[in-house]
Formats: sequence, C-alpha cells, structure tokens
Amino acid sequence: MRNRLFFALFALVTGASIVLSGCVPLVLAGAAGGALVVADRRSVGAQADDEAIELKIANNIGAGFGDRVHVNVTSYNGLVLLTGEVPTPELKASVEQIARTTAKVRRVADEMTVGPVSGIGSRTNDSYITSKVKARFVEANKFAANLVKVVTERQVVYLMGLVSHAESDAAAQIAATTSGVVRVVKLFEYTD
Repeated sequence: MRNRLFFALFALVTGASIVLSGCVPLVLAGAAGGALVVADRRSVGAQADDEAIELKIANNIGAGFGDRVHVNVTSYNGLVLLTGEVPTPELKASVEQIARTTAKVRRVADEMTVGPVSGIGSRTNDSYITSKVKARFVEANKFAANLVKVVTERQVVYLMGLVSHAESDAAAQIAATTSGVVRVVKLFEYTD
C-alpha cells in the first residue's frame, strides 16, 4: 500500500511540475473529494525571466566549455544556483562570471565542485532523491509542494522558492530526513 501511495504521489508531483512550468494555476482533485489549488508565487514575468536566464547561461557555458564541464543552472526569482563539476578552479570562476554577468541575475549561489564530471549513476540517483523529496512534500501536506524548487547534486539537496519561515523549516526538515540525502542547503527568499 505504501509503495502504491509513493508512486501515486510521484506521478502527481511529476505531472504537476510539468503543468506548473507554465503560469496557469492548477486544481488537483483529491481522492477524498477535496481540491488543492496550486500557483507559483513569482509573477509571470519573473517565471519567464528565470527560464530565459537558465537557457542563456546554459547555452553560454555549453558554447564556451562543451563537455569539459557538467553544470546545472537553476534560476528562481533571479537567484541562480550553479551545481555540477568543473575540472579546474579557473573554469569554475569563468562559469560563475558567465552567470553573474547575465541580464536579470540578482545573485549567484556557486555550489559547483572542482573535480571530474559525475557519471550517469550519480545523476540518476540525484534525480531519484529529488523525486522522493517532492513526493514527501505532497505526503506531508505542510505547504503547497510546488512552492519549493528542489535540486539535488551529489546527494546534496538545494531548496529554492518564495516561502514563509515556517514553510522553509518544514521543507528543510522533510528533505533532511529523506533517505539518501547527505545535506540540505536552503536558498529561499522569505515572504514574512
């Protein structure tokens, strides 16, 4: 029964995240007949800016460094999170400079590691951890799960979003107690 619940929640979170990449609120009907209305706290313009920031930085990194680096770019309300691996401190500084000089970037959180590029096994495990954290957000029902963006790199979970302090604490506690997570980093902006 618990596995069925997990997979149902996983499917719900995955489907909601696909739909929520747009700007339209989504109404999810529950088995008990209730409904959950979910919407992003960022403006439509901020959401579009974040997508453009991610694309522009990723394209510039790809054009400049190709497959010598593995860098993930995540933007939330102008805060850019850089995760992944680069082979030298000099390349790390160059990648961070690309992010910092991109239009509409307000701040950069450089969480890249200097070292060899991670393998597919590590990346798959990170994706699985992200899925588990998101499913646990839904299961816990302490806040609207779509309010928190989850990024996992090398088993470290990064949490982003516009949240209250109570939502931040709940999200961090849930993420920290998820199996496979070695550390949680909060990169939130607060509404209170």
